[in-house]
Amino acid sequence: MKKILNGTDQVVEQMVEGLVKSHADIVHRVEGTRVIARNDKRPGKVGLVSGGGSGHEPAHAGYVGRGMLSAAVCGDVFTSPTPDQIYEGIKAADQGAGVLLIVKNYTGDVMNFEMAADLADADDIKVEQIVVDDDIAVEDSTFTTGRRGVAGTVLVHKIIGAAAEAGASLEELKALGEKVIASVKTLGVALSPCTVPEVGHPGFELGDDEIELGIGIHGEPGFTREKIMPSASLAKQLYERISNESKLLPGDKVVVLVNGMGATPLMEQYVFANDVHVLLKNAGVRAEKTLVGDYMTSLEMAGLSLTILKLEDEKWVDMLKLPVDTIAW
Repeated sequence: MKKILNGTDQVVEQMVEGLVKSHADIVHRVEGTRVIARNDKRPGKVGLVSGGGSGHEPAHAGYVGRGMLSAAVCGDVFTSPTPDQIYEGIKAADQGAGVLLIVKNYTGDVMNFEMAADLADADDIKVEQIVVDDDIAVEDSTFTTGRRGVAGTVLVHKIIGAAAEAGASLEELKALGEKVIASVKTLGVALSPCTVPEVGHPGFELGDDEIELGIGIHGEPGFTREKIMPSASLAKQLYERISNESKLLPGDKVVVLVNGMGATPLMEQYVFANDVHVLLKNAGVRAEKTLVGDYMTSLEMAGLSLTILKLEDEKWVDMLKLPVDTIAW
């Protein structure tokens, strides 16, 4: 295992320290916790909290700041943060108007965020929760009941963040979040596995000429393993599955997110994005906005995911375009 570390038992702690020291103008660490909170405070605004296991950077701490999250909670690598840590994130985010938890659909995350919400309720902090399940690859997997939450979560962060910044209520934000979640679909592919530092070996094996379609962000299995194929063929496979799931029709408008899994160069991501745009044009579907880059990774996994948000409300595009002050958006 080759990694730039000082010790596998300190990787998350030192990563958190490096992040807040590097971006002290935007975020700070809540003392004694792994909570990254925004410096910019607005009394009376609904707080937004997300988080999960580390190893998916820039998610989720990279989206803390004006216009997006109020706080993010960092668990161990690929491990949910504990309820007490999430509770500290809720308290850091609370500005008197309640707190919305944006949770990816993994069993540990959902359970721990719900327990933290119960702790907050005892302190008279009003908390609501939405659960992102955008991955259409498999219905149930290693870490979850139902569909997994993956890169589409970032689009939820941005749209909900814009609405919160504009003064939307907790109830309004929850309703908006559920509407966005129902409209966003993601599918990923892995070219090579990743290695959790404390494990020291890859989480799965792929032959030199193999790829795994439908892989999860923790290395969970997908729906099929195939031989490597040209980008255009890969784009066609992913797009057609998402299009069928979303029931895309000529004239529909979408937002496209091509997300790198950690080790795939931008050159390859843009080749793939070009292939997706060809498919969209042929289908008569219009991309109102396209995002390309590493938004939610899986350590050093090679591969990418395709997310398509079907625009049920064209205001969502405006919300995605609003400026923010975060590390990664």
